Amino acid sequence: MNQTVIDLEVEIEHEGERLDKYLALIYPDQSRSYFQKIIKDGNVTIDGKALKASYRMSEGDIVTVVQPEAKSIEILAEDIPLDILYEDRDLLVVNKPKNMVVHPSAGHYSGTLVNAIMYHCKHDLSGINGSIRPGIVHRIDKDTTGSLIICKNDHSHVHIAEQIKNHSCNRKYLGIVIGNLKEDSGTIEGAIGRDPKDRKKMAINEQNGKPAITHYRVLERFGNYTYVEFTLETGRTHQIRVHLASIGHPLLGDEIYGGKNAGGKFHLQGQTLHAYCLTFIHPTSGETIHVEAPLPEYFEKLLKNLRLQSVQAPQD
Repeated sequence: MNQTVIDLEVEIEHEGERLDKYLALIYPDQSRSYFQKIIKDGNVTIDGKALKASYRMSEGDIVTVVQPEAKSIEILAEDIPLDILYEDRDLLVVNKPKNMVVHPSAGHYSGTLVNAIMYHCKHDLSGINGSIRPGIVHRIDKDTTGSLIICKNDHSHVHIAEQIKNHSCNRKYLGIVIGNLKEDSGTIEGAIGRDPKDRKKMAINEQNGKPAITHYRVLERFGNYTYVEFTLETGRTHQIRVHLASIGHPLLGDEIYGGKNAGGKFHLQGQTLHAYCLTFIHPTSGETIHVEAPLPEYFEKLLKNLRLQSVQAPQD
């Protein structure tokens, strides 16, 4: 059976942290319960000694993690065109289109970004997240467009995951919200967790959710719509969508969090949200990498339409 083996050196900021929590922070796409299981199975060691989930980390510890091959259906490489914004031997940044799922899941085993990068990168993808999510270090929703980092090896994966965790990977989004935001800039805070009334959705959940912070800056106003730039301080599932809905300004087109009429008269396919900018430190060279993804055609046309309507609107 194929396994992924990687050594992690514990840094000072993780001094005293529980082992299972530490691993869940390093690998944000895996759950804490997953690591509790592989720890229990003896797959996490220091100097060959098996550990317990409650072990408290010390600076300088070298933790060896052995991840069994993920048990899943075979995921096939597919010749799907990619819009590559940056690429080198360690990673690439792609501009994901609308209506593309990032990685395979129930009901989506082909046509995903993973199928496409498997064809493009052949065998050069990180294996930390198992065979169903090779190379994937962070995600965006199916109908959100824009930039995503794909890691070609485990070294890059660990470094990028750490930057995402400690917020040194700067991620900016562009979106159009329903309504006229009162302030020109601001911050939305609210813990995000599963919606207790609908397990398929996320919600503000101060009791069981994880802290989430979204900064916003108004770019243009179009009467009942506002064009906004978002900067993520945290990266929770559906964070921008949930936060905007929580203040009464859901994203245009987001019927899940804004209701069935959230698309208005524009006949949109999902939320109007674009991950346009990524800035991070290269895991090997140490250089600052800045990548911007151009707006998709539908978004450009929508902005043009809104600007035109705004000019034509009767003035008081």
